[in-house]
Amino acid sequence: MTPAETVVRGGTVVEAGWSAPADVFIAEGRVTALAVPGTPAPRGATEIDASGTLVMPGGVDPHCHVGFTSGEFTSLDDYAQCTTAAVFGGTTTIVDFAIPRPGERPADVAYAQRAKAGQGLCDSALHACVVEWDETVPAQLGALVADGVATVKMFTTYRGETMANEDTILRTMKTLRDLGGMVVIHCEADHIIEDAQTRCAASGAIGAEHMAGTRPELAETASVAEVLAIAESLRAPVYFVHQSTAEAVELVAAARRRGVRAFSESVAHHLILDDTRYGGASPERFVCCPPLRPRPAVDALSRHLFTGEITTIGSDHCCYDLAQKRSHRTDVRAMPNGLPGVETRLPVIFSAYVAGAGLPASRFVALTSANPARANGLYPRKGTLMPGADADIAIWDPVARWQVTSGELHMATDYTPYEGMRLTGRPRTVLVGGRPVVHDNTLLDPTPHGRHLPAGPILTSTA
Repeated sequence: MTPAETVVRGGTVVEAGWSAPADVFIAEGRVTALAVPGTPAPRGATEIDASGTLVMPGGVDPHCHVGFTSGEFTSLDDYAQCTTAAVFGGTTTIVDFAIPRPGERPADVAYAQRAKAGQGLCDSALHACVVEWDETVPAQLGALVADGVATVKMFTTYRGETMANEDTILRTMKTLRDLGGMVVIHCEADHIIEDAQTRCAASGAIGAEHMAGTRPELAETASVAEVLAIAESLRAPVYFVHQSTAEAVELVAAARRRGVRAFSESVAHHLILDDTRYGGASPERFVCCPPLRPRPAVDALSRHLFTGEITTIGSDHCCYDLAQKRSHRTDVRAMPNGLPGVETRLPVIFSAYVAGAGLPASRFVALTSANPARANGLYPRKGTLMPGADADIAIWDPVARWQVTSGELHMATDYTPYEGMRLTGRPRTVLVGGRPVVHDNTLLDPTPHGRHLPAGPILTSTA
């Protein structure tokens, strides 16, 4: 008889490469077996009825900013709040960023952020960040990779704060290549952005309603091309965050066909929303970097969910509230950039693309769980329900219909960019380490059991 403390019965198990009816047996926080439906359970095992649902590995969000400080603003959530929102949305692992302020050492910031993982309701991993190169950076990166922090965020924009120059990017990428790590990079050419913003300001078009014109698409593609050239020359892996245009994704795909180990992340708001939101009554709600793009660009980008050229979908969660967003709404150069989204990432993508456009549920799992786990060295502990994996499970009702309202969400903010949107599909029950944590939009267990997840090998092939 298969060992089990809990059995999830009656659902369709969805993995990145397949789906089929199966019962999931769980013991000591891990999946012990995927069994033929109706397989007898040991005496005393708890049974969870998943009839009519999709039983999926919990989401892995590769792009969350928890308590993130940028300029004068700090986002409002801590690990307890962010991971609570995450599990309500079906995400059971987050990957946070440790971004140094001027004068701080990357390793010091990473170790301080890592220490917060125990506050979480679910597990977390971490990206470090390098802004400036000095003779201490190689040793810091060596120590971080040895301690399981193998991915390093870099920026080609935000001059004077987090922007790294080309030499720093090259040196960091080369060092991480030799250590088995990978650069994770925000690509927007800062000189193009600064010029665009200067022209917009001169014409009085620098407020939130003009956000789209202040950071043009060309800034993204130009920067992606340059960083790909560095990676190709070094034969180093590279992961591009929040790619917002088909052209950027296609540059990465072309490099991959040449043998470059390069990966494209898109984020939910770039796949759902478009730049008409800047023409509404509250454009500050949608100020993010890169900005929302025109609808034809969104449609072109989303086609790559089906072609396989997009590797992962993240949230780029930044939990600012409306007071913060409105404080400088007349000048986007001073506004906090970013949108809250850790809770809504899976529901809005499932509704729009699985329920609404026929994306296979197995591809949804690849994009939102398996591939993020692979790219962050967390697979097969996360991103799968195969035996041995952590029993982090989203039991998903694919036909539930509901409306997004900020008052019913759990993020530490007073708004959502998806306010009023009607969705199909949401998690019914969420298990973390085999423990039911959420059921029918009710928190069952607020106990923090979060752990920092050290990265293993980064898998450069994805499902």
